[in-house]
Formats: sequence, C-alpha cells, structure tokens
Amino acid sequence: MRRRSLLLAAVPAGLATLAGCGDGKSDSSKAAPSPSPSASASAPPPPKIVDGPLPAITAGTKFNEKPTVAKGPGEPSKDLAVKTVIAGSGRTVAENDFIQANYLGQIWSTAKVFDNSYDRKRPLVIQLAQGSIIDGWRYALAGKKTGSRVQIAVPPTWGYGKSGNAQAGIKGTDTLVFVIDVIDSFNSKSSAKGKEVPQTDAALPKVGTNTNGEAPSITVPKSAPPKKLVSAYVLEGDGPELKADQAILCQFKGVVWDSGKTFEQTYGSGRLSQFSLEQMQQVVKGLPQGLTGKKVGSRVLVVVPPDLAYGDNPPSGGVIKKGSTLVFSVDILAAM
Repeated sequence: MRRRSLLLAAVPAGLATLAGCGDGKSDSSKAAPSPSPSASASAPPPPKIVDGPLPAITAGTKFNEKPTVAKGPGEPSKDLAVKTVIAGSGRTVAENDFIQANYLGQIWSTAKVFDNSYDRKRPLVIQLAQGSIIDGWRYALAGKKTGSRVQIAVPPTWGYGKSGNAQAGIKGTDTLVFVIDVIDSFNSKSSAKGKEVPQTDAALPKVGTNTNGEAPSITVPKSAPPKKLVSAYVLEGDGPELKADQAILCQFKGVVWDSGKTFEQTYGSGRLSQFSLEQMQQVVKGLPQGLTGKKVGSRVLVVVPPDLAYGDNPPSGGVIKKGSTLVFSVDILAAM
C-alpha cells in the first residue's frame, strides 16, 4: 500500500453526494488520511517568525530534488523559524490557497526522517487552511512564491502539540524540520490552461473555453443523450495522465442534460473540489471513469448516462431526477 502523508487533518471516510466533494477541504483519504493536528485543542496564537536556527541542507540542494538535512544545531527556537532557500518567481501563495508541493520532514534532535513525498513521486496537494494542515506550514508558506524552496523549523505548538504523533514517532516535545518545494498554487479563480480542442460533434454539449476562473458555459443539444459514457478534451493540458488511484483538485460544473439546469459547481463559490477518484466511484461512477487517463491541466467534458450516475436514486430535492443523464465540465488543476 502506498504510504500516506502525515500532514493532513482527518477527513470524512466517504462521500454522500457529489456536493460533498466540493467543501474546500480534502476528501481524499485514500491519498492521505492522517491524524488531525491537535484536533481537540484550541488554535494557538500566530507564531513569531524568525530566521533560525535551521540545520544545513547537505545534499539534494536543487529545487524539487530530495534533500538531505543535518541534525538540528543545538537547541531549536521556541518561535517558528523560516528561511527561503531558493526564491521562486511564480504566484504568491495566500492563506486558504491550495498548494502543490514536495517536502521532507524530520525531527530536529535526531534528524530522523518521518515523512517525505519525493520517494512517493507524487507531490502533496493540500489547502493552507486551519484544520487542514499543521499551523507551521500555514504561517510559514503564506506570502511565499511558487517555485520557492522553503525550510522551516516547527515547535510543537504549531506542529502536533503536546500529544505528538505516535504513528510518525513524533513526541510532544519534538521540533520538526521541513524542506518544502512549492511547485504551484491554486485558488477559487484558477482554471485549466490547456490548448483548445475543436468541438465538432453536434450530438454533444459545447463547453466554453474561457480561462478566467469563471464558470464555462455548457450548451446541451436538443437531441437525445448518448447511452454510453463520453469523455472528451475541451482544453488539453500538458501534465501527466490521471491514474485511477489518484486524487484530484479541480473546478467543475455539472448540469442535467434534459433541463440544462446546473446542479452543482465550484465556480463562484469561493472553493475548489478535491476528491479521490476511487471514492467518487461510490457516488457518480462515470465521472472518475471519464477523468482517468486525462491530462492534468485539462478541461474535460464528461457525459454520464444514468446507469453510471444516480440511476433511479437521485439526491432528494434537487434538479437531478430519476434516469437523468449528467453533463460535467471539469478543470483538472492538480493530482496526487
């Protein structure tokens, strides 16, 4: 089984409805389940941020290269130590943004590595929000630019608290050292940026190609819907192809074929959606099937027939009825 990140807060075990995947927090427990950072304690006050001390990075000194980090020099600071090792020139990260990052974490006093994403070859995708990630990351990375390598030393107060993290071998007195390569960031105005693909099939819905973070139009033809699953690029990105065991971060819009009414969307809501493709199989089976194999950075049209959607058991009180065919436009922003 693939090792999971230790940084994420605890998340629900499953998805009840499609709307549940768009609450702005991770629901990708297959990709990263983990203990909540001091879930029972009240939030600590913001830390004082200082320049050090910080241990030396002795190997793997390039951006996105797995680092080797020395043991902490003497006693760590009681404050949050933050150093930009490599200054990036990309977008400035803000609190509540999602980031995509590679990282290595180790214990100050022993240099014991307790977690890293480099070996998994799948960067972490996580929201810099209270309760979603340890506070040390949240305070240290806000204001940094994508493309940066940031090294931090996190005292227990802004890490796992007095309880530590037994799963990782972290005691309640341990200061943690992280090296973080911030690859990209995303917010509620992010869109796919792929190359436009001609939409020539008159029997399929036409999806808008705007990339300004606003909802794309979806124009459904008046003809009968297809009986089989349809998946097609609207904008084709140049990222890696999605695998069935990954989780994605996305913008999406869903409409009902017969009425053209929108039943759910992230656009304009101030949030993004993050979900595991495996978990989404339990909700709208055709959606993950239509996204698997598509490239990150793309906008994808997915038309889901009733037998791969809600069938005769639609969510109550909404615009989806028994036997509805569903139409999705999905911007695949990132994957992990």
